[in-house]
Amino acid sequence: MAQLDGRGRAALAAVMGGVLLLSGCGVVGIGGDSHRPTDLRALLPERVRKSGVLTVGASFTAAPVVYRNDRNEPDGLDPHLAQKLGSLLGIRLEFQDAGPFANVLPGLLGRKYDIAMSGITDTREREQGVDKDGKQVNEGVDFVDYFMAGIGIAVDKGNPQNIHEIDDLCGHTVTVKKGTTHADLVSRQKTVCDHNGKPLTVMETDSDNAAIENLKGRADAYMTDYPKATYAVQTVDNGGTLQIGGPQLQPRPFGIALRKDDEQLRDVLMRAMNRLITDGTYDQVLADHQLQVGAIQNAVTNGP
Repeated sequence: MAQLDGRGRAALAAVMGGVLLLSGCGVVGIGGDSHRPTDLRALLPERVRKSGVLTVGASFTAAPVVYRNDRNEPDGLDPHLAQKLGSLLGIRLEFQDAGPFANVLPGLLGRKYDIAMSGITDTREREQGVDKDGKQVNEGVDFVDYFMAGIGIAVDKGNPQNIHEIDDLCGHTVTVKKGTTHADLVSRQKTVCDHNGKPLTVMETDSDNAAIENLKGRADAYMTDYPKATYAVQTVDNGGTLQIGGPQLQPRPFGIALRKDDEQLRDVLMRAMNRLITDGTYDQVLADHQLQVGAIQNAVTNGP
């Protein structure tokens, strides 16, 4: 995966930091005074301190962000960051399999687990609990944003259909995972393509692996988060059959999702993530997964 040099990283951090601060979210301080950092564990809700466990809902279908390794253990960026958060807070973050990605947020709202961490894009629709048409479907969730990722389009090697951006999908078949922002985006694009007389065919799946199989078959493109698209290109058939169709599109933050009534837990997790950013742990985790391109300057609640 491409990495930013020092100047590029600084530019990304400056832009991201500026946008987030302008959003009015602000950043909660990460310590008490300069000599005695705040004991963040003491700020956790009593139920979490007593149990020592925070359950995390995830869909293990999104390498390199969250997946199961060859030992059937949770692996990837999210589990690794969760482990560091747990060590800092003196608790254990325990991952639970929500099944398909479309189940993750409903499971959180249904109180099957405490938080959700599954490469979830922070959107206003998810924050407000509305669908793509603006209809209220649930009470919404809060996010602690910790990473930036845009949309990637994976295509066959050589890009025979000349697909570089969303408008190029018209007249072709695209595969996406259900319940994602990409599925919503493709649904809107389908209306545009149909109106222009170049119908877009959409193949929805429950997993990225299934989408990749579609791409190997009759789908012309596979749309997903850029880190996942890049990982697929690098690993499927040892990098010999797929490529990225064009530049990263519409970058948005990934966030840890929480229920609206968990403000106390949300704020502690934001402070903890900022401490990991400050002490260098965050950068090391991203480097371990070759995801430095998505680094942010500071974690915030419900970013832009």
